[in-house]
Amino acid sequence: MSVESPAVDAQDLLEEVRTTSLPDQVAELADEYERICGERDRFLWQWIYSLFPEFTLSSVHPDHADHVRTQKTILTMYVTILDDIVENDGDRDTFEEARRLVQDPSAVDPSRAAVSEEYFSFIERVWREFEGGLTDAPRVEEFYDVFTYDMRQTLNAMDYSAVVNENPRIANLSGAETYGAHNMVMFPYAAVDLMYSPEFDLADYGTVRDLIWDLQEMARIGNWLTTWEREVKEGDYTAGIVVLALQEGFVTPEELENPDRKAELIDKIKTEQLEARFRDRWADIYQSVRDREFDTDSVDLDALVQGMETVFQYHEASRGHK
Repeated sequence: MSVESPAVDAQDLLEEVRTTSLPDQVAELADEYERICGERDRFLWQWIYSLFPEFTLSSVHPDHADHVRTQKTILTMYVTILDDIVENDGDRDTFEEARRLVQDPSAVDPSRAAVSEEYFSFIERVWREFEGGLTDAPRVEEFYDVFTYDMRQTLNAMDYSAVVNENPRIANLSGAETYGAHNMVMFPYAAVDLMYSPEFDLADYGTVRDLIWDLQEMARIGNWLTTWEREVKEGDYTAGIVVLALQEGFVTPEELENPDRKAELIDKIKTEQLEARFRDRWADIYQSVRDREFDTDSVDLDALVQGMETVFQYHEASRGHK
């Protein structure tokens, strides 16, 4: 089964993203990010902010919808900064210190980070603005423990990617699918949604989480398909397309590590048409979850599934832009 071409014109989607106005809190953080970090274009924050309504749980109360959207965009910034630090820069010292903000905040010692004091202070600010934004959540106490657990899985996914980049011979598709999918932050996003879902029935919780396992793999495939070329150029070899090329012997670790052969290797991987296998996998999962019957009264999971088609369209349109 193949994924059909997006029904919406890619240029229209790109224009929609580029003209998206960020809320003041996010815009201010984006300004600081560009001044201090500067690795990502503002397009990324506009992209995810414009997309959140498509895969936000319907149980979120309308009075909280805008705030939840802002919160999840700030969380995305925190995750993206840490991901770039450990995967692109190979800076484990800073990554380990920054992840403590989630795992063991009382043990954070900025002097152990390898980046400047200003840089680490900005990471702390992003995390604290996110945490501070949860104080008005009606059900924060019910879902915060699960949220922090899910964030640890996201951080572990980054750690796994760093280990693979340092040891490319261990790359395998099962590991990429099992660990790497958590980098899509789908479980933490859902936990934030539930903190602001006063009428959500806990009896539906297991069904929601069961579905998210599939949806986060779909999100990961969309991300892999549209970022793997940039990541190869940056020295990141953890995208599923590249891992499959390694696993099946189309490329070797030595070739990937040769900085003079990046463009040649990208063309070589493209020749094998590995992307098509991941598109087929996405389509199979999508059909499976569309066919599933959800017995949930407090949340519309069919709407969540349908939103993933839009997520895929946005991924396709943004190739080369994030």
